[in-house]
Amino acid sequence: MNLSGWDAIVQYLPLLVPLFLIQLGLLAFALIDLIKRERTRGPKWVWALVIVFFQFFGPILYFVLGREED
Repeated sequence: MNLSGWDAIVQYLPLLVPLFLIQLGLLAFALIDLIKRERTRGPKWVWALVIVFFQFFGPILYFVLGREED
């Protein structure tokens, strides 16, 4: 099956939309948590860059490695 660009996007749209929403939710939740948290492991500006530029894995890295519990 040979699909042109738009046909492929439309075909995979039901799979892409949930992934996009999960990624957007992780991004927002991580940035909100970063802003509210007093202490992190490392500078907050570095974590903000990691969260934003490493898309799906950045927020996960922040939640696993960057948060410092009080």
